Amino acid sequence: MNSVEVRVEVEVNPTESVEKVKRAVENIFGSIQMELKPLPRGGLLVAELRGIESLTKLYNLFRRERIRDAARAVLFESLSDNTICFYLNKQVAFAGHVSFSKAVAESPLGPIKVQIKCEDPRKLIDWLAPKTT
Repeated sequence: MNSVEVRVEVEVNPTESVEKVKRAVENIFGSIQMELKPLPRGGLLVAELRGIESLTKLYNLFRRERIRDAARAVLFESLSDNTICFYLNKQVAFAGHVSFSKAVAESPLGPIKVQIKCEDPRKLIDWLAPKTT
């Protein structure tokens, strides 16, 4: 699977520590380079990742948490053309776990937005979250 591009975005609210929000993202994606962009209130941490290897930690979390089937359903729901776009709960990620979230209002601190672009997203989903049955 070539040309996998992953973009991660997460808002850092004025009440939050940038380091803690970074740690939440790193708990899902490993040690990655992030850029902090200023927002009118707080900031936006953005990471651009390339290659399927950038999803290895998420791949392992789906297995450890035993949520492959649920993840698979969410990923297919999140699929549009060559892009998979989904949201993860920031507080749960900080605790080292994976919980899918909605784009707005589910968590008061806002979600982690993950956008994956690739040539064959269905094949990527089959790798990331294969059927368990």
